[in-house]
Amino acid sequence: MRKMNISVEQWPLKQPFVISRMAPMLHGEVVVVEISERGMVGRGECERVDIFEPEYPSVTDAIERARKFVEQGASRLQLLDLMPAGHARNAIDCALFDLEAKQSGKRAWQLAGQLQAPENVTTVFTLSIDSPQNMAQMAAANKDRPLLKLKLGREGDMERVAAVRAAAPNCRLIIDANTSWSLLQLQQYLPKLAALGVEMVEQPLPPGEDHLLEQVEAIIPLAADESCLDRSSLPQLVGRYQVINIKLDKTGGMTEALALAKAATEQGFEIMVGCMIGTSLAMAPALLLAQQARWVDIDAPLLLARDREHAMLYEGSTVHPASAALWG
Repeated sequence: MRKMNISVEQWPLKQPFVISRMAPMLHGEVVVVEISERGMVGRGECERVDIFEPEYPSVTDAIERARKFVEQGASRLQLLDLMPAGHARNAIDCALFDLEAKQSGKRAWQLAGQLQAPENVTTVFTLSIDSPQNMAQMAAANKDRPLLKLKLGREGDMERVAAVRAAAPNCRLIIDANTSWSLLQLQQYLPKLAALGVEMVEQPLPPGEDHLLEQVEAIIPLAADESCLDRSSLPQLVGRYQVINIKLDKTGGMTEALALAKAATEQGFEIMVGCMIGTSLAMAPALLLAQQARWVDIDAPLLLARDREHAMLYEGSTVHPASAALWG
């Protein structure tokens, strides 16, 4: 018989992590689900988002409500109907994915339908929003990384980008506005960003204003993050975005994420794979998904003061696949 265990963990950050719409984060808080059956244990991790964004329902309560279904043997596919997309389902889905791999004697990449073992990927390195001077200083310290992601969303954003570009002239740059710009700002900023060599802008407008993007000439690809949860989101993104950012905590796990990636690619979207604040346990399944992505943002362990046992290897911005001892 299956048993499910739920635990909450805190992981200190090297320095506060700041985005435009939240108070500075001093630590990451995650929920780990362990599902045991016939002497084997599968694990999955999600961010405890309700701690940092109180408008979200309790993640631990949602997982607890699913206990009956999980312990009675619900499959990953059945979970798609039993639970909504989101953080809670992700932790359970990834735990079931891990458990299934162990019980079948296969690796997770095989269960995911991939034809070969995952390869290394290059992740972005994220710079929290700060003054132009401080962001430039951080960029200079990371100027040897191939790709930087800038958190924006306050007055002076173009000064921030210009300062980072001057401090790290050879880095590729992408931008995350975290829903904080107006349509007018976006239209004014895009030519300036293009001139500074920015290659993608993530979620510039609030999700409820996606229709306004039909008025925008996307001289730089625009990526849907908060506006893209799962496959049900895609019809509202066509003609407005060119890229979707797939995060397991949004899709509710690998099962839906794989289906979303396939459907999005078939509809002509480019793929970005992102993450929340978490440990290597959360990044391991995301790396499998990232095999088909143009942009990869699984740098959360680089922001932590420490990572868990059997952590994934990060060499600079190169991320190596996880060992079976960690996940999958």
